[in-house]
Amino acid sequence: MYWKPEVYKIENAGSVFSPGLLIFSDLVKQNLVEMIRIAGGPERLRPHCKTHKTQEVVKIALELGVTRHKCATIAEAEMLADAGVKDILVAYQMVGPNLLRILRLAQKYPDVEFSTLVDHPRAVTQLSRVIQESGDSSVSIKVLVDLNSGMNRTGISIGPQAIELYEMIYSSDVLNIGGLHWYDGQHRQGDLIERTGAVNAGWDQLIRFRDQLLLSGLPVPCIVAAGTGSFPVLADHGEPNLELSPGTTVYHDDDMATRFPEMKFQPALAILTRVISCNRANELTLDVGHKACAADQPAGQRLAFPELSSVTEVMHSEEHLVIQTPDADQFKLGDHLVAIPRHACPTSAVYQFANVIVDGKVAGRWEIVGRDRVLTI
Repeated sequence: MYWKPEVYKIENAGSVFSPGLLIFSDLVKQNLVEMIRIAGGPERLRPHCKTHKTQEVVKIALELGVTRHKCATIAEAEMLADAGVKDILVAYQMVGPNLLRILRLAQKYPDVEFSTLVDHPRAVTQLSRVIQESGDSSVSIKVLVDLNSGMNRTGISIGPQAIELYEMIYSSDVLNIGGLHWYDGQHRQGDLIERTGAVNAGWDQLIRFRDQLLLSGLPVPCIVAAGTGSFPVLADHGEPNLELSPGTTVYHDDDMATRFPEMKFQPALAILTRVISCNRANELTLDVGHKACAADQPAGQRLAFPELSSVTEVMHSEEHLVIQTPDADQFKLGDHLVAIPRHACPTSAVYQFANVIVDGKVAGRWEIVGRDRVLTI
């Protein structure tokens, strides 16, 4: 098994409300160090804060030299700026009121370089208009073209229209060209050779497009790329202008650990849950319902338990989880267990704060600041 059960022992667990979020800070730092090692240096990383949404994690990364960060919401961007980050990519196309919000974000933090994404000419026109109508010539926002890597979620397909979109940004009087964005999060193949081949096929397509832009006289300052599965593969290319943007690896989770056993990360996010009923043989009812962990995973595959030899999730409701385990007789009413979420990112967003574990003890709380959709802007 990928985890070491002793790592998740907590001496003073009685102080933790359950269900309660746990962050093992030493493992967070260990995972960040491993991310830097894979990337080939902190300057090649632009980690996505959607996983943690927490200033303290950002500060650990900054101390390790990771100065560029990525996010998905204006609130996350504000959290990053408040933590001291000076280069922030909001990797989301701005529409509606968010167009004005990103302007206000840039005005509030004039010493921070903000970037965003577009995949349609209308987005360029609308963002340009908002900046022009503000009359604030000091605002400078970089724009990257979001390319469709085959995930078919966002992004413009590589081709003539993508070149036209790139030229439109480059010729803008109020926008600055930032480069290309390539998120290939669809590559989750368990077989490393198969995944490597799929990632590299997409990368070759991207580089040919980049070279086409350069031959047309258009600068490409950087390429922001990679999901968790493609991160180590793309890191091996040595592309000088590549910024790698994995997110989940800072916490890791049961899904990533199971899919990618070659990655040497340790789950740093967990949930403390307690036995609230134990009247049936080989069964425990826990207080970690699907309001307390990510419920985007299939029923029966949402949590893992380092302390148990085997587990079957029998029923998961809003406030309860019933499990079958041959170890049930080792636990009594009120005893706690530590559960590793199958998906860390949406699990962290469920909680207002996390209990921080240092050397096996609860040592304080970290607020999950970025879970809110609006902070001050």
